Amino acid sequence: MTTRANGHSVGPGQPWPMGATLTGDGVNFAVFSAHAELIELCLFSPDGRKELLRLPMRDRDGDIWHIHVGGLTAGCVYGYRAHGPYEPERGHRFNPHKLLLDPYARALEGRLKWSDALMGYKVGSPKGDLSLDTRDSAFAVPKAVVVDPAFGWGNDTAPRIPRAGTVIAEAHVRGLTRRHPGVEQGLRGTYLGLASDPVLEHLTRIGVTTVELLPVHAFVDERFITAKGLRNHWGYNSLAFFAPEPRYMGRGGGLWEVQTMVRRMHSAGIEVILDVVYNHTAEGDEWGPTLSFRGLDNASYYRLTEGGRRYANDAGTGNTLDLTRPMVLRMVMDSLRYWVEHVHVDGFRFDLATVLGREAHGFDPNGGFFDAIRQDPVLSRVKLIAEPWDIGPGGYQLGAYPHPFLEWNDRFRDGVRRYWRGDAGMTRDLAARLLGSAEKFDHSGRAATSSVNYITSHDGFTLEDLVSYTVKRNWANGEENRDGHSENHSDNLGVEGPTEDPAVLAARALRKRNLLATLFLSQGVPMLLAGDEIGQTQGGNNNAYAQDNEVSWLDWSQADRGLADFVARLAALRRAHPVLRQRRFLHAKPRPWDGLRDVVWRRADGTEPSPQDWHDPSFRCLCVELRMAAEGGDPGEEAIFAVFNCGAGVALVLPGSEPGWELILDTTRPDLTAGPAPALAPAHSVLLMRSLPAPRPKGETP
Repeated sequence: MTTRANGHSVGPGQPWPMGATLTGDGVNFAVFSAHAELIELCLFSPDGRKELLRLPMRDRDGDIWHIHVGGLTAGCVYGYRAHGPYEPERGHRFNPHKLLLDPYARALEGRLKWSDALMGYKVGSPKGDLSLDTRDSAFAVPKAVVVDPAFGWGNDTAPRIPRAGTVIAEAHVRGLTRRHPGVEQGLRGTYLGLASDPVLEHLTRIGVTTVELLPVHAFVDERFITAKGLRNHWGYNSLAFFAPEPRYMGRGGGLWEVQTMVRRMHSAGIEVILDVVYNHTAEGDEWGPTLSFRGLDNASYYRLTEGGRRYANDAGTGNTLDLTRPMVLRMVMDSLRYWVEHVHVDGFRFDLATVLGREAHGFDPNGGFFDAIRQDPVLSRVKLIAEPWDIGPGGYQLGAYPHPFLEWNDRFRDGVRRYWRGDAGMTRDLAARLLGSAEKFDHSGRAATSSVNYITSHDGFTLEDLVSYTVKRNWANGEENRDGHSENHSDNLGVEGPTEDPAVLAARALRKRNLLATLFLSQGVPMLLAGDEIGQTQGGNNNAYAQDNEVSWLDWSQADRGLADFVARLAALRRAHPVLRQRRFLHAKPRPWDGLRDVVWRRADGTEPSPQDWHDPSFRCLCVELRMAAEGGDPGEEAIFAVFNCGAGVALVLPGSEPGWELILDTTRPDLTAGPAPALAPAHSVLLMRSLPAPRPKGETP
């Protein structure tokens, strides 16, 4: 039945789609709650400050509450209030005095204002979280905004970079451009600034094919951070999984800015991957605020313990979303599809992905989340990357994810760092990392490109700090330097922190080139931390999550152009030589067309290492002869010979399997592009040689 309220026609609406949807004559609202007794739709003034109307949602299909309000248009500001039992000991925390954000909100009006009124309980009450706070929280809560996602995409075409050809740059929307002199002042730190010509030109020049953005879902600055005068910079505290973070927009901006960013990235041949945080929400534990999910249906959205009173904390942030619940899983899937279909993103990196795959019996690579992703006709076609761990039981799951997931490989990060630091006995480990960590990924038909190799990421030292500090310096975070990892496998090359000593600076520059060369010459998918290519430092802060300032913003005025040129050369070499980026794992098998093995390990003297050599701490110069894989490889491709020497200079004997070799990379001579094969592997160096074709018989024309 249709009624009227404040000039609006009000009808039952439909239980789909979820969220607020324009219908042509108004807006349809649909929201999930299995345990609420009543839900009210609250309409607000355009600035979100005044509540204009409350409408009870009397129609319910199963657990979906729905209503249609005529006359509403895009830009309408709204929220919900949910009535039901306030029984925390049973998992229910309904409190109609708390305005709730729609989990499907496409945009936000206003920012969170920290206040005790946000809590569902009375702060300071002897009953603790069992008490009920009756203050209205609407003044402090961001509201949802009805959005029309239509956009003029024109001839936008996804680059669809093959995994074997992918080079990822992990970047932060604000941090990358906030101090970029070539970006228009008003666009610095925004989505549009990220897609400006100077940034696109830089990314394409250094060979980046795919940008992986730290979270852009709308998120919240934690209360303890704001009390210190800081802000959440990284964004791993999501509140709205469909809404882009407003702080990266220009004045009066909206979804179109994100869509424009993606379209411009695509026009430059660059993919966009979003780092997404579906493992927890910004509501924290039982002492956190009631902002959305908790107030709508706490017992359904979260994994609870102690009969429902407490929260599982597998993400280390206070709560854990329960993706074993069908409607929670549906929300995540709807969110992912929304970003692909309406924003045209090319994939996702899943933060603490083990949480998403944890069923009642533990982590399950065939669990509901993975099944839903793999059968989905939209999501199964985009790039999917897992951070394969969390702090929950059985949380470390490197290599356990199903195809088509790629995985962040921390074994690569730690092993390569330790090898170049000179740790004894790391040569055997380096060999495994160079070939795509087959011991972890070579199963169930997975490809060598399953491993996302990286030296640094947002979490930890930058590359510059990795070679400049042995001890973290996180004092600016206000946690007395207790936060962040203490073991970074770093090395200051003789002086802690900044120095003007030319010998130390030269050693650091060489170490960076060696680390980067190892990254780009390894099988798998290389990931570069944006800023490493220009020598970005965070002053030794290895946990800059709250440093939305000059600590984290890239300092383009101090950019190391020579290092950026070197990275561009590495990317070009990787593109030019498919043998460096194979899909198939290499297992030293003879190739049926020429009998040569696809990989041969060698010592500097040309001999193959014995089993004892692999465990010899003095074995510090590892050489490898690479060809296309024996199974599925291209017979026409050349051979590559690479040398990784973390020790003193040593005489080098080249393989006699080819007519000759040409030197195409020497990290001790970064400007060299080609030269004769050397007789010496310099100390602390990476060399790369390509095979020369056999000389043609006299009289034969090419």
